[in-house]
Amino acid sequence: MSTPKVILYYIFTPLSDPAAIKVWQKNLCESLNLKGRIIVAPHGINGTLGGDMNDLKKYIRQTRAYEGFSKMKFKWSDGSGNDFPKLSVKVRAELVAFGNPDEIKVNENGVVGGGKHLKPHQVEEMVKSRGDEVVFFDGRNSFEAKVGRFKNAVIPEVETTRDFVSEIESGKYDHLKDRPVITYCTGGIRCEVLSSVMKTRGFKEVYQIDGGIVTYGKEFGDDGLWEGSLYTFDNRMSIEFSDKSKAIAKCEKCGSDAYRFYDCPKVPCNSLNLLCADCAKSMDDEICNHPQRKYSKAELIG
Repeated sequence: MSTPKVILYYIFTPLSDPAAIKVWQKNLCESLNLKGRIIVAPHGINGTLGGDMNDLKKYIRQTRAYEGFSKMKFKWSDGSGNDFPKLSVKVRAELVAFGNPDEIKVNENGVVGGGKHLKPHQVEEMVKSRGDEVVFFDGRNSFEAKVGRFKNAVIPEVETTRDFVSEIESGKYDHLKDRPVITYCTGGIRCEVLSSVMKTRGFKEVYQIDGGIVTYGKEFGDDGLWEGSLYTFDNRMSIEFSDKSKAIAKCEKCGSDAYRFYDCPKVPCNSLNLLCADCAKSMDDEICNHPQRKYSKAELIG
């Protein structure tokens, strides 16, 4: 048994038979005892899986053997299969649920008309050379930004990815259309679509961080432009990039520094609670009166 790990990955590529890909992927993951979530769509595949490192390497080799997935990049993170309650492999109309499946066009090179990819060091260089002109635009749901975000980022008021199109079309961000905009999200996939949505709606200079926050954090830790923790859609709830990570959030109960959300342990409560570690310990003993989430985690991640 080797080290347990988590992998994140996606690729936009035309898939003529998503249902067949689903069956293949499900059988492959079960044979390797991997758990997590995979979404297959006509536009490509997106997954987060946990398990034994050697089994994950086998998964990567066999998945890349499929021609359309041969160039797919996999991002490694600390964690295990125990971070996921089960294996879920689903076919959906969209790889990222923006609610406009016919708007996004893909070819063998990815999304057509998306933002220009920037490596983490290119992000730093752009900010150094162009200063306050550069705008960071959060491509996640607004609650994720409570525990971590890029410095001075614009945080759209969205609860799910489905809200982004109407948010962009609202006119709130029209004053940014002539400025360099760097979109960012957890692993990069949401920005593939968001950057395209922004460009077709008049934003002239749109970028996205290649590999998302995960890749940026791996390269710069907490010595760059990122602040706080990274929210994750699994049992880890959040990760920090170094022991220098600073809390940007406050506990909803006592006001102390908070690094993560906690799921309410009372069934069937669906709430996320931003708490310090001490207040989280006492949640088991409390009567649940939390405001209920409108959406499940799967719906939130889109």
